[in-house]
Amino acid sequence: MSDQKTDKDPMSDDALQDLVASTDTGARAPSGLSSKILLGVALAWSLFQLWYASPLPFMVANIIPVLNDTQARSIHLALAVFLAFLAYPAMKRSPRDRIPIQDWVMALAGAFCAGYLFLFYGSLSDRPGNPNQMDLWTAGIGMVLLLEATRRALGPPLMVVAAVFLTYVFFGHLAPDVIAWKGASFAKAMSHQWLTTEGVFGIALGVSTSFVFLFVLFGSLLDKAGAGNYFIQVAFSLLGHMRGGPAKAAVLASGMTGLISGSSIANTVTTGTFTIPLMKRVGFSGEKAGAVEVASSVNGQIMPPVMGAAAFLMVEYVGISYVEVIKHAFLPAVISYIALLYIVHLEALKANMQGLPSRGAAKTLLQRVNGFAIGIIATAILVAAVYFGVGWVKQLFGDGASYVIAIVIGVVYVALMRFAAKYPELELDDPNSPVVELPEFGPTSRTGLHFLLPIIVLIWCLMIERLSPGLSAFWASALMIFILLTQRPIYSAFRGDGAMGAAVRRGFDELIDGLIAGARNMIGIGVATAAAGIIVGTVSLTGIGQVMTEFVEVISGGNVILMLIFVAIISLILGMGLPTTANYIVVSSLMAGVVVELGAQSGLIVPLIAVHLFVFYFGIMADVTPPVGLASFAAAAVSGADPIKTGFQAFFYSMRTAALPFIFIFNTKLLLIGINGPVDLVVTIVIAVVAMLIFAAATQGYFVARSRKWESVALLLIAFTLFRPGYWLDQVQAPFDVHDGKQVFSVIDGIEGEADLRLQVEGEDMATGKIINKQIILPLPADGDGVARLTGAGLELREEDGAMLVDNIGFDTPAEKAGLDFDWKVLSVKVPAERMPAEVFYLPAFLLLGLVAFLQRGRRGRELATA
Repeated sequence: MSDQKTDKDPMSDDALQDLVASTDTGARAPSGLSSKILLGVALAWSLFQLWYASPLPFMVANIIPVLNDTQARSIHLALAVFLAFLAYPAMKRSPRDRIPIQDWVMALAGAFCAGYLFLFYGSLSDRPGNPNQMDLWTAGIGMVLLLEATRRALGPPLMVVAAVFLTYVFFGHLAPDVIAWKGASFAKAMSHQWLTTEGVFGIALGVSTSFVFLFVLFGSLLDKAGAGNYFIQVAFSLLGHMRGGPAKAAVLASGMTGLISGSSIANTVTTGTFTIPLMKRVGFSGEKAGAVEVASSVNGQIMPPVMGAAAFLMVEYVGISYVEVIKHAFLPAVISYIALLYIVHLEALKANMQGLPSRGAAKTLLQRVNGFAIGIIATAILVAAVYFGVGWVKQLFGDGASYVIAIVIGVVYVALMRFAAKYPELELDDPNSPVVELPEFGPTSRTGLHFLLPIIVLIWCLMIERLSPGLSAFWASALMIFILLTQRPIYSAFRGDGAMGAAVRRGFDELIDGLIAGARNMIGIGVATAAAGIIVGTVSLTGIGQVMTEFVEVISGGNVILMLIFVAIISLILGMGLPTTANYIVVSSLMAGVVVELGAQSGLIVPLIAVHLFVFYFGIMADVTPPVGLASFAAAAVSGADPIKTGFQAFFYSMRTAALPFIFIFNTKLLLIGINGPVDLVVTIVIAVVAMLIFAAATQGYFVARSRKWESVALLLIAFTLFRPGYWLDQVQAPFDVHDGKQVFSVIDGIEGEADLRLQVEGEDMATGKIINKQIILPLPADGDGVARLTGAGLELREEDGAMLVDNIGFDTPAEKAGLDFDWKVLSVKVPAERMPAEVFYLPAFLLLGLVAFLQRGRRGRELATA
């Protein structure tokens, strides 16, 4: 391949580590006392977060008072700001090996301002909304120092965005009329942003304090224990022998590391240092090798259970349980990864690439299928045994069950370590060497099975026990601490190498390194969530969210598709240069309400989780897209390719991810919403996977053979039909029977059981004076006549001058949450119409697919014959 001649020289390992450090942990590495303070404070931060997340504070509450949420957030931010000034140099030319005196001053001042709510919590509680001069000075200085800490840790983008919003708070009256507001005084702004939980110390920082830190720490401990390297090795031993195998292994490895990573950039560099050279080795160009790694690494941010820590924010913002968030986000993330594997396969077919050689005899297809089937069956049996076994232990031992389960986990852990000790610690070959030979899957997978135990504990606590995310991550982290302290000595004992003392010291050092690295990885996230709180506080103080709705409404002209496209573009712009957590906070605060409000006005009623996932997907696409695609720049640094070309290629590969949000906005079955039984679930999953593979083939211009233009268009049409057959059904049969608003009571009388009632309403928005025309959904109770059931939903109507008007709205009822107001008119009532199943349109889609495949199969045969 010519890429070896045209690509630039890739970065050295030291330069790559500095790249990751400058974005994640801080590029400064001082010596002497400064180093001990920096590392000591980071260690103390991790220990504090473990203490705060554990049950221990409640056990000793009579000795040490339990911290409330506000106090904990204050300490959390104080430590983050302090470390930001110590770990991140002010400028590129600033010293890396020492900490200047001005940074010490800013670190201490920033920590004091951030910790002010903890230090003076009692006195601040005695005078709410009445700040004194000390409060205001502290808030003002703290705000400036927070913006500077944000600039250092995350670069200018988030700092600039937060500063613009803060400027709007003060000088909104000078803004253009379309976005103007009266402006706020310094006292009002600082009180709102710093001394309450509406701004900096709001929900975002609370989630960072309660949940995110523990998950980042858990990932750091896993990595220090060797799990990251284990995942990469398993991925390569499993897929490396296939066509384009290193690229497929890169996708799988990045997906597995993405489960525990909150940074697409770190994910790109961590796995990319190995995967990108190997991809180039088997024939991928530098741009394509980097793009595959970027697409798979960024996809890790949408992959449950962590989703770059955005999953925990969605719990707070959407108001549903963590398990519900994971359920809704799972299928789109999985089919996106499957499609990326398929894209890599198509690239390999187009270039006639081969896989890498494996150790051991090659297996036949039947042997592979049998091995896969046996693995699935064994896993199912193991899952069933664990589920029913734990239930039996709980029934038998009652309150003592947790101790019995802990002992069982310990026994299983030792048994797995004994099993792993029989195999040498495998190292993959140097990816830059002339010959690369992959390890065997069996021995490779057996060397790290114990790493799965804390992941199983985490998922069990989250999904089965329904513990809080923070407490679940605490128990998983506690097990990881135990593994770090014991795995080296146990290895040494089973192998009889006589190095027990060194093994104990190594385990302790790895634990300390993991605790410190976890805290340093959290510096950027901590200050990012605080800085993003400025934007959230501005939205709640000024009402800019409503302005954004009006802006998008004007430029889209009320068209739903155009509205979604503009929201996607704005989310992409807002997400540029932001880490995943801050990215989601910004785009959801500004754009989620736009989709909900304008969608309702156009008759598009979308579940809130679908809206938040929509803006989140496009926010993280900014890590891919030039000119600010940080993950693309990181991958280009590894591959030595052009970063802009890498970014565009990565965006091309990520089109499948960009298409998914538009699909699940209209077809919420992709989010597992509205599934009717197990058969419907299976059909939904199979059709979604097939549709996404067809979409990937269409965008790559290759299916069975190279596609002609009309064939690519046909494949796109097939994919669209499979994803949203309801569109064609709507063209044939109307989805709703529409009745006049005056008939609302008689319509309800004809609806049996609990149901959702669609009302088209119109009225004046009391805040803006604007006439609103939108569609709402009211959940009706099952019993009673039309009047009683509407009252049960919180709505009372009266008939006046031939129209049905809103007479009363119950407090905190579905009617109030739907945004109804007094004297609004009910224009019409919509009832789902009796229609044929939308799935009938699958038949012509599959017939067209068969035609395309038949035509391409003939061409493929001729291509192979002439090759």
